[in-house]
Parts: sequence; C-alpha cells; structure tokens
Amino acid sequence: MRRPLLAATALAAAVVLATAVVTGCGGDGDDWSQPHPRPSAVGALGAGFVDPAASPAPEATITPRPGSWSGVRPSEGYRVVLLTAGDDRPTKALVTAVRDWADREQVDLRTETVTDPADMVHAADRAIAMKPDLVVSAGNDLIDALATVTPNHLSQQFLVVGAELAEPTHNVTAVDWSGASFRGEGLGMSSTYDPASFTAARCAAAVRAGTAAVLSGWTGIVVWVDDF
Repeated sequence: MRRPLLAATALAAAVVLATAVVTGCGGDGDDWSQPHPRPSAVGALGAGFVDPAASPAPEATITPRPGSWSGVRPSEGYRVVLLTAGDDRPTKALVTAVRDWADREQVDLRTETVTDPADMVHAADRAIAMKPDLVVSAGNDLIDALATVTPNHLSQQFLVVGAELAEPTHNVTAVDWSGASFRGEGLGMSSTYDPASFTAARCAAAVRAGTAAVLSGWTGIVVWVDDF
C-alpha cells in the first residue's frame, strides 16, 4: 500500500515544482500580454513648466523652470521599455538614470539592448511589440532608426533622452541640453556636444523632466534642461 502513496506524493511534489518554475519565469514583472489600467500622472507639473497662455506648438522647444517637473510620477503598473545602444560614457549615464528612476518610482521596466548596428530598426520594433506605455531611448546610435520607426507607430509614446529627432511626430518627446542635442539623419554632431555634460544629476533631471512631460500630455516637443 506504500507504493501508491509514495507515487502520489511524488506526483504532488512534481506539480508544485512545475508550478514554481512557471511562476518564476514571470518574476520580472506582470505579464505584459494582459491589459492593465490606463496609465496616468500622479501629481501635477509645477509653475513654469509650460506657459498656460501659450501652449507649445508641435516640435517646439520649451525651457521649463528647474524642478517644475518634480511633483509628477507615473501611476502604479507603468510599463516602460528602455531601448539602448552604445557603450560610451554618456549612454551609460543615461541608462543608469533611467534605471534609477524606474527603481524609485516602481516602474515595470524591461530593457532592449542593441549591439548590432544592423539590428537598430528591428530592436525598436521589438520594443514596440511589447506594448509598453513608453519607450525610452538612450544612445545616439538609435536616432536614425527611431526616425524611421516612430512615424509608423503613432499610438506608441517615445521619449528620447540626450538627443532628438530632426522631424519628430507627436508621439516623440525629447529632452536635451547644450552639451547634447544629437539629431542624426546626416546632420552630424552638434558643435556644442560635450560628453562631460552627461552628469548623473543632469541625466536624472532629464529623465524626470521628460517622463513628467509625457505623463502630463506635453508630447511631440523638446524639453530643454540647461538649468536643473
């Protein structure tokens, strides 16, 4: 009589183990294939982020008052894909800033890292296919690929940090400053480009200002953060 009992015990243990393995596969966040509540901004922009009497036109550049973005964070369950390419110091600083922001705000963050120059467009497509609330781009190498992809996915919001697109659509917001502003499309590097300007403090402010703009509905513009 002990053999059937042992067999049943072993079967139950196997089921528990299998369940644990399946659950573990999803340990990095919710299953993004399932719908989730529409994201929203928690808090509000402070005075001086935009001029309420003169809304910025598409592709316009705004220079918000330093810290006017600090009161805005994403609602629970906000889904972000960090799309990144390049191992230069500015790109690494931006990646760290995005991850620190996501940690602090408990954002559900996934990362798509591109190492093959021929894979830039496909990587952007893979990021979009995850159906995030926001794709954040870090790295000048991605700019031309984003210029190709973003006009074909107008329902997907993008944030480009430390660079910008030459002709962005309404779903592409950028954060820049005097030492950044790479635009791609053969335009070359800005004469004011300065890798040393990608400090931890500036990159953190850029990520916070850019996400606050997107969450608050100010998209398709360039947010300029020379002062922060």
